[in-house]
Amino acid sequence: MDFGLSPQEESFREAVRAFLRAELPAGWQGPVDTASDAADDDLWAISLEMRRKLAARGWLSLAWPRQYGGLGASHLQQIVFDEGMAYHRAPGLDIIGGRMVGPALMEYGTEEQKRAHLGAICRGEVTWCQGFTEPDAGSDLASLQTRAEPQGDGFVITGQKVYTGRAHRAQWCALLARTNPQAPKHKGISYFLVDMSSPGVVVRPLVDMMGRHFFNQLTFDGVWVPRSCLVGEQDQGWYAAVATLNFERTGIDYSASARRTLEDIAAYTQTLRPRLSEVRRRQLADRAVETQVSRWLAYRVGWLQAKGLIPSYEASMSKAFGSELLQRLAATAMGILGPYAVLAGSRWAPLGGWLSQFSLRSISATIPGGTTEVQRNIIATRGLGLPR
Repeated sequence: MDFGLSPQEESFREAVRAFLRAELPAGWQGPVDTASDAADDDLWAISLEMRRKLAARGWLSLAWPRQYGGLGASHLQQIVFDEGMAYHRAPGLDIIGGRMVGPALMEYGTEEQKRAHLGAICRGEVTWCQGFTEPDAGSDLASLQTRAEPQGDGFVITGQKVYTGRAHRAQWCALLARTNPQAPKHKGISYFLVDMSSPGVVVRPLVDMMGRHFFNQLTFDGVWVPRSCLVGEQDQGWYAAVATLNFERTGIDYSASARRTLEDIAAYTQTLRPRLSEVRRRQLADRAVETQVSRWLAYRVGWLQAKGLIPSYEASMSKAFGSELLQRLAATAMGILGPYAVLAGSRWAPLGGWLSQFSLRSISATIPGGTTEVQRNIIATRGLGLPR
Protein backbone atom coordinates (compact mmCIF):
# COMPACT_ATOMS: atom_id res chain seq x y z
CA MET A 1 0.00 0.00 0.00
CA ASP A 2 0.96 3.66 -0.39
CA PHE A 3 1.55 5.14 3.06
CA GLY A 4 1.14 8.70 1.79
CA LEU A 5 -2.10 10.68 1.70
CA SER A 6 -3.45 12.41 -1.35
CA PRO A 7 -3.47 16.24 -1.49
CA GLN A 8 -7.23 16.13 -0.85
CA GLU A 9 -6.77 13.98 2.25
CA GLU A 10 -3.95 16.18 3.56
CA SER A 11 -6.13 19.25 3.03
CA PHE A 12 -8.94 17.58 4.93
CA ARG A 13 -6.60 16.74 7.81
CA GLU A 14 -5.70 20.42 8.11
CA ALA A 15 -9.39 21.35 8.01
CA VAL A 16 -10.10 18.98 10.92
CA ARG A 17 -7.19 20.40 12.92
CA ALA A 18 -8.32 23.98 12.28
CA PHE A 19 -11.89 23.14 13.29
CA LEU A 20 -10.79 21.55 16.56
CA ARG A 21 -8.46 24.44 17.42
CA ALA A 22 -11.31 26.88 16.85
CA GLU A 23 -14.17 24.98 18.49
CA LEU A 24 -12.68 23.22 21.50
CA PRO A 25 -12.65 25.27 24.72
CA ALA A 26 -9.52 27.34 25.34
CA GLY A 27 -6.78 25.30 26.97
CA TRP A 28 -8.61 22.05 26.27
CA GLN A 29 -6.59 19.01 27.32
CA GLY A 30 -9.51 16.64 27.09
CA PRO A 31 -10.56 13.79 29.33
CA VAL A 32 -8.48 10.63 29.52
CA ASP A 33 -10.77 9.09 26.90
CA THR A 34 -14.00 9.86 25.10
CA ALA A 35 -15.96 7.69 27.54
CA SER A 36 -15.52 10.33 30.22
CA ASP A 37 -18.06 12.72 28.71
CA ALA A 38 -21.05 10.59 29.72
CA ALA A 39 -19.83 10.52 33.33
CA ASP A 40 -19.88 14.28 33.88
CA ASP A 41 -22.77 16.66 33.20
CA ASP A 42 -20.52 19.55 32.17
CA LEU A 43 -18.50 17.36 29.80
CA TRP A 44 -21.70 15.91 28.40
CA ALA A 45 -23.00 19.41 27.62
CA ILE A 46 -19.74 20.19 25.79
CA SER A 47 -20.00 16.88 23.94
CA LEU A 48 -23.54 17.58 22.74
CA GLU A 49 -22.57 21.07 21.58
CA MET A 50 -19.60 19.66 19.66
CA ARG A 51 -21.87 17.03 18.16
CA ARG A 52 -24.14 19.72 16.76
CA LYS A 53 -21.15 21.51 15.22
CA LEU A 54 -19.84 18.29 13.71
CA ALA A 55 -23.29 17.50 12.32
CA ALA A 56 -23.50 20.94 10.70
CA ARG A 57 -20.38 20.04 8.69
CA GLY A 58 -21.66 16.56 7.88
CA TRP A 59 -18.78 14.98 9.76
CA LEU A 60 -20.93 12.68 11.90
CA SER A 61 -21.71 10.70 8.75
CA LEU A 62 -18.62 11.58 6.76
CA ALA A 63 -18.18 8.34 4.77
CA TRP A 64 -21.85 7.39 4.58
CA PRO A 65 -23.37 7.28 1.08
CA ARG A 66 -25.05 10.52 0.09
CA GLN A 67 -28.46 8.87 -0.24
CA TYR A 68 -28.35 8.21 3.51
CA GLY A 69 -27.31 11.73 4.48
CA GLY A 70 -23.53 11.27 4.33
CA LEU A 71 -20.85 13.11 2.40
CA GLY A 72 -19.63 10.05 0.51
CA ALA A 73 -16.07 10.65 1.70
CA SER A 74 -13.39 8.00 1.28
CA HIS A 75 -12.54 5.47 3.95
CA LEU A 76 -9.14 7.10 4.37
CA GLN A 77 -10.78 10.48 4.95
CA GLN A 78 -12.87 8.85 7.66
CA ILE A 79 -9.73 7.50 9.31
CA VAL A 80 -8.06 10.93 9.06
CA PHE A 81 -11.08 12.43 10.83
CA ASP A 82 -11.25 9.75 13.54
CA GLU A 83 -7.53 10.11 14.13
CA GLY A 84 -7.80 13.87 14.55
CA MET A 85 -10.67 13.56 17.01
CA ALA A 86 -8.90 10.94 19.10
CA TYR A 87 -5.56 12.78 19.09
CA HIS A 88 -7.17 15.98 20.37
CA ARG A 89 -9.34 14.02 22.85
CA ALA A 90 -12.31 15.77 21.31
CA PRO A 91 -15.85 14.94 22.42
CA GLY A 92 -18.97 14.91 20.27
CA LEU A 93 -19.04 11.53 18.53
CA ASP A 94 -21.74 8.91 18.98
CA ILE A 95 -19.56 5.92 18.16
CA ILE A 96 -22.36 3.38 18.52
CA GLY A 97 -24.80 5.27 16.30
CA GLY A 98 -22.40 6.60 13.69
CA ARG A 99 -19.93 3.77 13.23
CA MET A 100 -22.04 0.74 14.07
CA VAL A 101 -25.82 1.08 14.07
CA GLY A 102 -25.99 3.34 11.02
CA PRO A 103 -23.87 1.14 8.74
CA ALA A 104 -25.68 -1.98 9.98
CA LEU A 105 -29.05 -0.40 9.10
CA MET A 106 -27.79 0.54 5.64
CA GLU A 107 -26.99 -3.10 5.03
CA TYR A 108 -29.80 -4.91 6.84
CA GLY A 109 -32.46 -2.34 7.77
CA THR A 110 -35.81 -1.70 6.12
CA GLU A 111 -36.53 1.54 4.32
CA GLU A 112 -38.74 2.54 7.23
CA GLN A 113 -35.89 1.97 9.69
CA LYS A 114 -33.48 3.93 7.55
CA ARG A 115 -35.87 6.88 7.34
CA ALA A 116 -36.57 6.77 11.07
CA HIS A 117 -32.98 6.60 12.32
CA LEU A 118 -30.26 7.48 9.82
CA GLY A 119 -31.19 11.14 9.50
CA ALA A 120 -31.32 11.59 13.29
CA ILE A 121 -27.83 10.08 13.61
CA CYS A 122 -26.49 12.39 10.87
CA ARG A 123 -27.97 15.44 12.60
CA GLY A 124 -26.59 14.46 16.01
CA GLU A 125 -30.07 14.38 17.53
CA VAL A 126 -29.85 10.98 19.21
CA THR A 127 -27.50 8.92 21.36
CA TRP A 128 -27.30 5.14 20.98
CA CYS A 129 -26.09 2.39 23.28
CA GLN A 130 -25.28 -1.23 22.52
CA GLY A 131 -27.12 -4.05 24.31
CA PHE A 132 -24.85 -6.97 23.43
CA THR A 133 -22.81 -8.07 26.47
CA GLU A 134 -24.53 -9.99 29.27
CA PRO A 135 -23.36 -11.12 32.72
CA ASP A 136 -22.60 -14.60 31.33
CA ALA A 137 -22.06 -13.68 27.68
CA GLY A 138 -19.14 -11.35 27.03
CA SER A 139 -16.45 -12.66 24.73
CA ASP A 140 -18.68 -15.63 23.92
CA LEU A 141 -21.44 -13.32 22.77
CA ALA A 142 -23.39 -16.06 21.00
CA SER A 143 -24.21 -17.65 24.37
CA LEU A 144 -26.49 -14.72 25.28
CA GLN A 145 -29.71 -15.57 27.11
CA THR A 146 -31.90 -12.46 26.81
CA ARG A 147 -35.18 -13.68 25.28
CA ALA A 148 -37.50 -12.06 22.76
CA GLU A 149 -40.82 -13.91 22.45
CA PRO A 150 -43.40 -13.09 19.77
CA GLN A 151 -46.51 -11.33 21.04
CA GLY A 152 -49.03 -9.82 18.66
CA ASP A 153 -47.29 -7.64 16.11
CA GLY A 154 -44.09 -7.51 18.09
CA PHE A 155 -41.89 -9.16 20.70
CA VAL A 156 -41.59 -9.15 24.48
CA ILE A 157 -37.98 -8.89 25.63
CA THR A 158 -36.81 -10.22 28.98
CA GLY A 159 -33.23 -10.37 30.23
CA GLN A 160 -30.16 -8.42 31.30
CA LYS A 161 -27.29 -6.62 29.63
CA VAL A 162 -24.18 -5.35 31.37
CA TYR A 163 -21.32 -2.89 30.80
CA THR A 164 -23.57 -0.87 28.53
CA GLY A 165 -21.79 2.41 27.92
CA ARG A 166 -23.81 5.66 27.88
CA ALA A 167 -27.10 3.81 28.45
CA HIS A 168 -28.12 6.50 30.97
CA ARG A 169 -27.68 9.11 28.22
CA ALA A 170 -29.08 7.09 25.31
CA GLN A 171 -32.48 7.31 23.63
CA TRP A 172 -32.08 4.06 21.65
CA CYS A 173 -30.40 0.70 22.13
CA ALA A 174 -29.17 -1.79 19.52
CA LEU A 175 -30.00 -5.07 21.21
CA LEU A 176 -29.43 -8.77 20.60
CA ALA A 177 -31.93 -11.28 21.96
CA ARG A 178 -32.58 -14.97 21.46
CA THR A 179 -35.75 -15.69 19.49
CA ASN A 180 -35.20 -19.42 18.99
CA PRO A 181 -33.72 -21.14 22.08
CA GLN A 182 -33.77 -24.52 20.30
CA ALA A 183 -31.38 -23.44 17.55
CA PRO A 184 -27.55 -23.68 17.75
CA LYS A 185 -26.18 -20.75 19.71
CA HIS A 186 -25.08 -18.74 16.66
CA LYS A 187 -28.54 -19.23 15.22
CA GLY A 188 -31.83 -18.11 16.67
CA ILE A 189 -30.56 -14.64 17.62
CA SER A 190 -32.34 -11.50 16.43
CA TYR A 191 -31.27 -7.85 16.25
CA PHE A 192 -33.64 -5.22 17.66
CA LEU A 193 -33.84 -1.45 17.97
CA VAL A 194 -35.24 -0.63 21.41
CA ASP A 195 -36.58 2.72 22.53
CA MET A 196 -34.94 3.34 25.93
CA SER A 197 -38.09 5.05 27.20
CA SER A 198 -40.10 1.84 26.75
CA PRO A 199 -41.87 0.55 29.90
CA GLY A 200 -39.81 -2.16 31.55
CA VAL A 201 -36.36 -0.81 30.62
CA VAL A 202 -34.38 -0.28 33.84
CA VAL A 203 -30.95 1.37 33.83
CA ARG A 204 -28.68 0.87 36.84
CA PRO A 205 -25.29 2.61 37.09
CA LEU A 206 -22.00 0.71 37.26
CA VAL A 207 -19.18 2.89 38.61
CA ASP A 208 -15.75 1.87 37.30
CA MET A 209 -12.38 1.92 39.11
CA MET A 210 -11.84 5.49 37.91
CA GLY A 211 -14.96 6.57 39.79
CA ARG A 212 -16.90 7.26 36.57
CA HIS A 213 -20.46 6.39 35.74
CA PHE A 214 -20.06 5.41 32.11
CA PHE A 215 -21.19 1.77 32.25
CA ASN A 216 -24.63 0.52 33.19
CA GLN A 217 -26.58 -2.65 33.80
CA LEU A 218 -29.78 -2.90 31.77
CA THR A 219 -32.78 -4.95 32.78
CA PHE A 220 -35.54 -5.68 30.27
CA ASP A 221 -38.60 -6.67 32.24
CA GLY A 222 -41.21 -7.68 29.68
CA VAL A 223 -40.34 -4.86 27.26
CA TRP A 224 -42.58 -4.92 24.20
CA VAL A 225 -41.07 -3.81 20.88
CA PRO A 226 -42.93 -3.69 17.58
CA ARG A 227 -41.91 -6.01 14.74
CA SER A 228 -40.89 -2.90 12.82
CA CYS A 229 -37.90 -2.67 15.18
CA LEU A 230 -36.54 -6.06 14.09
CA VAL A 231 -33.42 -5.55 11.95
CA GLY A 232 -33.06 -8.12 9.20
CA GLU A 233 -34.74 -11.51 9.38
CA GLN A 234 -35.89 -13.10 12.60
CA ASP A 235 -33.32 -15.59 13.98
CA GLN A 236 -30.64 -14.18 11.63
CA GLY A 237 -29.43 -11.31 13.81
CA TRP A 238 -25.98 -12.77 14.32
CA TYR A 239 -24.97 -11.66 10.84
CA ALA A 240 -26.01 -8.06 11.48
CA ALA A 241 -24.23 -8.22 14.85
CA VAL A 242 -20.98 -9.38 13.27
CA ALA A 243 -21.26 -6.60 10.70
CA THR A 244 -21.78 -4.11 13.52
CA LEU A 245 -18.67 -5.31 15.34
CA ASN A 246 -16.61 -5.21 12.16
CA PHE A 247 -17.49 -1.54 11.73
CA GLU A 248 -16.26 -0.94 15.28
CA ARG A 249 -12.84 -2.52 14.92
CA THR A 250 -10.42 -0.21 13.11
CA GLY A 251 -7.79 0.70 15.70
CA ILE A 252 -7.01 4.29 14.74
CA ASP A 253 -8.38 5.61 18.05
CA TYR A 254 -5.82 3.54 19.94
CA SER A 255 -2.82 4.73 17.96
CA ALA A 256 -3.93 8.38 18.01
CA SER A 257 -4.50 8.29 21.76
CA ALA A 258 -1.13 6.62 22.27
CA ARG A 259 0.64 9.20 20.08
CA ARG A 260 -0.83 12.14 21.97
CA THR A 261 -0.03 10.57 25.33
CA LEU A 262 3.49 9.69 24.24
CA GLU A 263 4.11 13.27 23.09
CA ASP A 264 2.86 14.65 26.41
CA ILE A 265 5.09 12.28 28.38
CA ALA A 266 8.12 12.95 26.18
CA ALA A 267 7.70 16.70 26.62
CA TYR A 268 7.41 16.31 30.38
CA THR A 269 10.52 14.13 30.60
CA GLN A 270 12.62 16.91 29.08
CA THR A 271 12.81 18.29 32.62
CA LEU A 272 13.95 14.87 33.85
CA ARG A 273 16.54 14.18 31.15
CA PRO A 274 19.60 14.38 33.43
CA ARG A 275 17.95 11.75 35.64
CA LEU A 276 16.31 9.65 32.90
CA SER A 277 18.15 6.36 32.56
CA GLU A 278 19.18 4.83 29.26
CA VAL A 279 16.69 2.02 29.89
CA ARG A 280 13.83 4.50 30.26
CA ARG A 281 14.83 6.38 27.11
CA ARG A 282 14.88 3.14 25.16
CA GLN A 283 11.45 2.25 26.50
CA LEU A 284 10.08 5.55 25.21
CA ALA A 285 11.72 4.89 21.85
CA ASP A 286 10.12 1.44 21.72
CA ARG A 287 6.70 2.95 22.43
CA ALA A 288 7.26 5.52 19.68
CA VAL A 289 8.02 2.79 17.14
CA GLU A 290 5.02 0.74 18.27
CA THR A 291 2.75 3.78 18.03
CA GLN A 292 3.72 4.24 14.40
CA VAL A 293 3.21 0.52 13.71
CA SER A 294 -0.25 0.73 15.28
CA ARG A 295 -1.05 3.74 13.11
CA TRP A 296 -0.11 1.98 9.88
CA LEU A 297 -2.04 -1.14 10.83
CA ALA A 298 -5.15 1.05 11.21
CA TYR A 299 -4.46 2.84 7.92
CA ARG A 300 -4.13 -0.53 6.23
CA VAL A 301 -7.69 -1.33 7.30
CA GLY A 302 -8.90 1.90 5.70
CA TRP A 303 -6.86 1.21 2.56
CA LEU A 304 -8.45 -2.24 2.21
CA GLN A 305 -11.92 -0.72 2.63
CA ALA A 306 -11.09 1.87 -0.01
CA LYS A 307 -10.25 -1.01 -2.37
CA GLY A 308 -13.73 -2.45 -1.83
CA LEU A 309 -12.40 -5.26 0.36
CA ILE A 310 -13.73 -6.31 3.78
CA PRO A 311 -10.97 -6.40 6.39
CA SER A 312 -11.36 -9.21 8.89
CA TYR A 313 -8.17 -10.44 10.50
CA GLU A 314 -6.52 -7.16 9.46
CA ALA A 315 -8.94 -5.22 11.66
CA SER A 316 -8.30 -7.70 14.49
CA MET A 317 -4.55 -7.15 14.13
CA SER A 318 -5.04 -3.40 14.42
CA LYS A 319 -7.35 -3.66 17.41
CA ALA A 320 -5.24 -6.17 19.33
CA PHE A 321 -1.94 -4.36 18.74
CA GLY A 322 -3.39 -0.92 19.47
CA SER A 323 -5.14 -1.86 22.71
CA GLU A 324 -2.07 -3.72 24.02
CA LEU A 325 0.05 -0.70 23.08
CA LEU A 326 -1.96 1.49 25.46
CA GLN A 327 -1.16 -0.91 28.30
CA ARG A 328 2.56 -0.93 27.51
CA LEU A 329 2.60 2.85 27.21
CA ALA A 330 0.83 3.26 30.56
CA ALA A 331 3.33 0.93 32.25
CA THR A 332 6.27 2.81 30.71
CA ALA A 333 4.88 6.21 31.74
CA MET A 334 4.14 5.13 35.29
CA GLY A 335 7.63 3.69 35.60
CA ILE A 336 9.26 6.90 34.37
CA LEU A 337 7.25 9.30 36.52
CA GLY A 338 7.30 7.09 39.60
CA PRO A 339 5.05 7.33 42.69
CA TYR A 340 3.85 10.83 41.84
CA ALA A 341 2.19 9.45 38.72
CA VAL A 342 -0.54 7.78 40.81
CA LEU A 343 -1.70 11.13 42.15
CA ALA A 344 -4.82 12.82 40.83
CA GLY A 345 -6.26 16.15 41.94
CA SER A 346 -3.00 17.18 43.61
CA ARG A 347 -0.59 20.03 42.83
CA TRP A 348 2.19 17.44 42.98
CA ALA A 349 0.64 15.30 40.28
CA PRO A 350 2.60 15.44 37.00
CA LEU A 351 0.73 16.26 33.79
CA GLY A 352 -2.30 17.50 35.69
CA GLY A 353 -2.89 14.12 37.30
CA TRP A 354 -4.49 12.46 34.29
CA LEU A 355 -1.79 9.81 33.96
CA SER A 356 -3.20 7.74 36.82
CA GLN A 357 -6.57 7.77 35.08
CA PHE A 358 -4.94 6.80 31.78
CA SER A 359 -3.20 3.89 33.48
CA LEU A 360 -6.41 2.62 35.05
CA ARG A 361 -8.26 3.03 31.75
CA SER A 362 -5.63 1.05 29.85
CA ILE A 363 -6.31 -2.06 31.93
CA SER A 364 -9.64 -2.60 30.18
CA ALA A 365 -8.45 -1.54 26.72
CA THR A 366 -8.09 -5.15 25.59
CA ILE A 367 -11.69 -6.03 26.52
CA PRO A 368 -14.24 -3.74 24.74
CA GLY A 369 -14.86 -4.40 21.07
CA GLY A 370 -13.75 -8.01 21.40
CA THR A 371 -11.06 -9.23 23.79
CA THR A 372 -7.50 -9.79 22.69
CA GLU A 373 -8.11 -13.54 22.91
CA VAL A 374 -10.98 -13.21 20.44
CA GLN A 375 -8.87 -11.07 18.11
CA ARG A 376 -5.99 -13.57 18.20
CA ASN A 377 -8.39 -16.41 17.36
CA ILE A 378 -9.61 -14.45 14.33
CA ILE A 379 -6.03 -13.76 13.23
CA ALA A 380 -5.14 -17.42 13.66
CA THR A 381 -8.12 -18.92 11.83
CA ARG A 382 -8.94 -16.31 9.18
CA GLY A 383 -5.47 -14.87 8.69
CA LEU A 384 -3.17 -17.85 9.12
CA GLY A 385 -5.64 -20.58 8.20
CA LEU A 386 -5.05 -22.52 11.42
CA PRO A 387 -7.71 -25.08 12.44
CA ARG A 388 -10.47 -23.95 14.76
